[in-house]
Amino acid sequence: MRYRFPIQLVICAALIFAVAGSAWPQGASSDLSTGQRIDVMRSKLEAMRRSLSSAIASLGAANDKEKKNLDDPRQRLRSLDKEVSSILFEVNDIRAKQERSDKYDHTILDRLETSVTEVNTKVEAGLQSTAGARTGAAVSSGSSSNKKKKGGHLFGLFGGGGSNDKYEELTGTVAAGRDRVLFEEAAKEVRKGNHETGRLLFSTIVNTYPDSAFLPLAKLAIADSFYLEGTSSSLIQAAQAYQDWLTFFPTDPLADDAMLKVAESEMRQMGLSDRDISHARKAEQRLKALLQQYPETKLRPIVEDRLRETQESLAMHNLGVARFYYEARYNKGRGTGLKGSQSRLKEIIDKYPNFSLRDEVLFRLATTYQLEEEPDEAAKYYQELLRNFPNSDYGEKAKEQLSIIGAPIPEPNPARKNVMPAEKSGFMGNLMQQVSGRADITVNGDGVLISKDKKEGTNDLIDEAVKNNGQLPTNLTPMAPVQRSTRPASSNQRPQAPVKNPAQPAGSTPAATPPPGIKP
Repeated sequence: MRYRFPIQLVICAALIFAVAGSAWPQGASSDLSTGQRIDVMRSKLEAMRRSLSSAIASLGAANDKEKKNLDDPRQRLRSLDKEVSSILFEVNDIRAKQERSDKYDHTILDRLETSVTEVNTKVEAGLQSTAGARTGAAVSSGSSSNKKKKGGHLFGLFGGGGSNDKYEELTGTVAAGRDRVLFEEAAKEVRKGNHETGRLLFSTIVNTYPDSAFLPLAKLAIADSFYLEGTSSSLIQAAQAYQDWLTFFPTDPLADDAMLKVAESEMRQMGLSDRDISHARKAEQRLKALLQQYPETKLRPIVEDRLRETQESLAMHNLGVARFYYEARYNKGRGTGLKGSQSRLKEIIDKYPNFSLRDEVLFRLATTYQLEEEPDEAAKYYQELLRNFPNSDYGEKAKEQLSIIGAPIPEPNPARKNVMPAEKSGFMGNLMQQVSGRADITVNGDGVLISKDKKEGTNDLIDEAVKNNGQLPTNLTPMAPVQRSTRPASSNQRPQAPVKNPAQPAGSTPAATPPPGIKP
């Protein structure tokens, strides 16, 4: 009976690992899965349809003469709506085939993504060009009553109740000062968790009020809404939306914040180091680019912490591969296995100097050179291990090998005497991490303008923008970050805006699982 609980625990763990292995793939042939690509396209197309439907409804019914006029705003918007619907039909058809496991030409996804990008440009241009025709076209009280009786809501996006009619009128007609109302209402909806509704209201500002002071912040708030939503599909779109905003406003004071969010969007999708590392590589690239383009950013301490965490995962991936190659040597002899291990270990040494298991890397790398009968190279790495990691679990083994080689044993670096080995992670900690399939990282969950959980008595940047009609007080406005990029600033560059100072401190790099024993 005393063995009953341990046996049950082992069985439970085995079942969880089996489920985890089938639920989270070990790698991916591309950055996004087919399902993710389809979800992103559907989200964009459905948002376009809602914007077009609202704009068309605000113009009312066309008479016979207007129906024949192809330049009529209604006809132009309806033509765009048909084009969007046609692409959406194709996307839904591909999704249905994928769910049924039917065969189809996967190159069609590339064509559809191109079509979505092209039609989005057309829709934005169409909505802006027809904004004048919608000016003053407020919905009459009689038509509002009819809509209410029929229960017609904007594609079901707005729920029942009085606020439904308010939003339909806000998004459907154009009036002076309405951009501020839209901006304020959109922020409220995003904070309530109604991200899709908030995005429609922000998009109305972008597409209908091209001269609005709120336009740059509305575009940034759309990216925030995706980031706050936090699903895989939303994070993909958040990274794209932040990047699009940076294209238009590369020298804006909030540009470094937005670029950090691009990297953090990738970090939030990072898997374990033994799985897909494409998101970790992207995050590393974004963080390095941020430090290069904005060398004087006040976010530098946070960026450096994020970079250490991302590189810890990348180095751990390389170490896992090196361990595999090293063990393969015993089955297939020397040659490729040993060389492959050596290559991965050298990459860690060169690229990731702060890796928490650097002592193991040094020991393994020295061992590969010793097996290749290059004692001088082996001694160099054994000695570095003893100098910089005097308390390492590999210290005694390194001393033994140096004695065999006949090389001197160095004194430890006084500044490194108190450096201890990485902490060992417990069984349950490793188990839960394997089940979640997610990297253990520190990422700020707030957007640039909108925080995830607003604290009582505090204001987000978006609150300051509402108070000041799209601008921010001078006392909150820092210098624009210094750029090394040669990209020209947009003519729509808004005046200064504050850099948000994330309050969440960066966490320390999680300790990795201790390495297995090295074969003699």
